Amino acid sequence: MKKAKKGLYYVVTTGIFLLFLIPFYIVLVNAFKSNKEIVDNALALPKSLDLSAIVDAFHKMNYVQTFGNSLLITLASVVLTIIAAAMCAYLFARKDWTINKIVFMAMVVSMIIPFQSIMIPLVKNFSSLGIMNSRLTMIIFYVGANVSMAVFMFHGFMKSIPYELEEAAKIDGCTQVGIFVRIILPLLKPIASTIFILNFLGTWNDFLAPFIILSDNSRKTLPLMTYMFTGQYFTDYALVLAGLILTMLPILVVYIFMQKNIIEGVAQGAVKG
Repeated sequence: MKKAKKGLYYVVTTGIFLLFLIPFYIVLVNAFKSNKEIVDNALALPKSLDLSAIVDAFHKMNYVQTFGNSLLITLASVVLTIIAAAMCAYLFARKDWTINKIVFMAMVVSMIIPFQSIMIPLVKNFSSLGIMNSRLTMIIFYVGANVSMAVFMFHGFMKSIPYELEEAAKIDGCTQVGIFVRIILPLLKPIASTIFILNFLGTWNDFLAPFIILSDNSRKTLPLMTYMFTGQYFTDYALVLAGLILTMLPILVVYIFMQKNIIEGVAQGAVKG
């Protein structure tokens, strides 16, 4: 009976895994086809390894500049989010002030507010301030959008750090800033890695916010430039799928190199939480 249950478990999990792989298969296979081949049979393997769509998409997307925009916006916003959230969570975890509890609860509640509900007022405010179509605006927006979740995750992790470590450092003459930089931050590395990759993935793949804020092609991100290949009456599927490959490739590399840190952060957070 146990063997039957174990076998059923593996069959179900393998089936779900293959189901999730179908979109990746379709994108990968069709990126090396012509539009005619895609329309004829989107699930079939390519007859030949045609790289023309990849090369064409690379040039039409102005890939080097657009990649730089995505990297700048994503990296800057994620790093600033981690720094701001770590300092904020440290204050919340170590100072039992009433105002801290109120602000922390407000930040937690703000996590359930969907972006679509504040999209129009946000755009109006950005427009009135004259900061639309700016990469700096995107960075500020993402820091504000992601900091609440980061504070929540840091706060839960930080409460498990023994306060005795800080008291020992104070006896040795370490300042408050020194305690935070030399003791607290190194201990936050696992959860910081998890926050980094989650925010990196979300920011890199985001389409809606850059779509309504960025209008100049020289400032657009990779998902926006991929959307350029779609039209009202005609969509160049070969270029769209090639663009998706070029957009996904950097984030896959980041995930592969950091997956160990993600698993470690999630595991430690679960145990300490």
